[in-house]
Amino acid sequence: MSTVDELAPFGYRQELHRTLGSFSAFAAGFSFVSILTTVFQLFGFGYSLGGPAFFWTWPVVLGGQLLVALVFAELAARYPLAGSVYQWAKNLSPGFTGWLAGWMMLIGCVVALASAAIALQVVLPSVWDGFQLVGGDPSITTPTGATNAVLLGSLLLLVTTAINVAGVRIMARVNDIGVAAELIGVLVLVIGLGLFAVRGPQVVVRSLPEVSPGIGGVLASALMACYVLYGFDTAATVAEETKDARRAAPRAVLRAVFVSGIGGLAVLLCALMAAPSLTDGQLAGKGLPYVITSVFGDGLGRIFLADVAVAVVVCTLAVQTGAIRLMYAMARDRALPGSARLSRVSPRTGTPALPALLTGAVAIGLLVVNLGNPTLFGAITGTSVVIVYLAYLLVTAPLLVARLRGPLPEHPEYFSLGRWGLPVNVAAVGYGLLMMLNIGWPRPEIYDVAGTGSMLMLLFPVEFVLVALIVGRLCWRSAVREEIG
Repeated sequence: MSTVDELAPFGYRQELHRTLGSFSAFAAGFSFVSILTTVFQLFGFGYSLGGPAFFWTWPVVLGGQLLVALVFAELAARYPLAGSVYQWAKNLSPGFTGWLAGWMMLIGCVVALASAAIALQVVLPSVWDGFQLVGGDPSITTPTGATNAVLLGSLLLLVTTAINVAGVRIMARVNDIGVAAELIGVLVLVIGLGLFAVRGPQVVVRSLPEVSPGIGGVLASALMACYVLYGFDTAATVAEETKDARRAAPRAVLRAVFVSGIGGLAVLLCALMAAPSLTDGQLAGKGLPYVITSVFGDGLGRIFLADVAVAVVVCTLAVQTGAIRLMYAMARDRALPGSARLSRVSPRTGTPALPALLTGAVAIGLLVVNLGNPTLFGAITGTSVVIVYLAYLLVTAPLLVARLRGPLPEHPEYFSLGRWGLPVNVAAVGYGLLMMLNIGWPRPEIYDVAGTGSMLMLLFPVEFVLVALIVGRLCWRSAVREEIG
């Protein structure tokens, strides 16, 4: 089937440039997850909450997200369209409910974009203290560290916006190189830490009263794994730019989550085995950069951290790419205010430029309004997880309802769960509900690290979701009026 024929049944014409191969599609999902970026960003945070036992949240979340990925892979074969989550939900739940999945995913991507950009603060000051532009403590949970994170993050967002505006070919080339560097970095890191391990893998079952706050802390520490292991659907959101998308997109989705999950699991285990001390506070305070520089020495450690900085750049680039395609897909359906302008694609670059500029500007705005705020890190990270998990549920839950009403049409030539579809779907919905409740729980160690005792901060993700729902409803009604008009 030609690319034109592939889109015609859905009422679309080919506007985006279909130039991505299977590796580039996988790279889009893998770099959104970006285990070097997000594990480095959250390792210390997770360890401070759960101690060595926080390791066990990773296989739990990996198992749950693999269930979601299997469901998404089936949908990616049926609907090989830009804007994955929105397109799937729209076809399963026409009307506001389906639209809401796209809206929440769009908000989640923009929040994740801001969150990914501030990861530079975890890495660059460890490479060279000159990157601490405002001076003071570089820790992201301090006012000086948070301020510097906003500055570095904003500069990075300007760069990724420019790359995305330049076109999908340039974006894919930068992303492919960055992903290759990240995969090599993960392999080197795992081997290196394994060779210099000072304790065995039994570290993950050790009880350390000094750093193990109990089951509540372990549950809270699941934030790290949840934040790392989402966004793999980006491998499908570039479907209209991927060759043979019905076959390539499902494989790319599954590979992205599986490779990321196994690689991250190995990094966590080897880091715990190689850390000089588990109880001196350095592992919780400085995280993986402390382990890297301790094991590899200052010189080699800085070189490796520079590779992590590259991973942060391509992660931010991929998150923005996913947000742009999602905004374009919704605008193409006249589902957003100002859709006519948002859906314009440059015939030269094959990129919707206005969504690129808008997502970059909003993400920078999110950072700037939190200038100097030490709660920036936990609040943005936790909220992005809650929002994206909600968007995923708005896909998996309607699909489960459709399965319960009767068997879905089979397409044996493409990816299909067959008789396993119902149990996998049930488990994916159950996992999503429980984990969203766990991460959204009003914990001060996530949402109020400054210890203000403010209920506004503790309930930040709930408040954010409510505001997003209200604003979303207004945008939906405005888009409907524009369509009628």
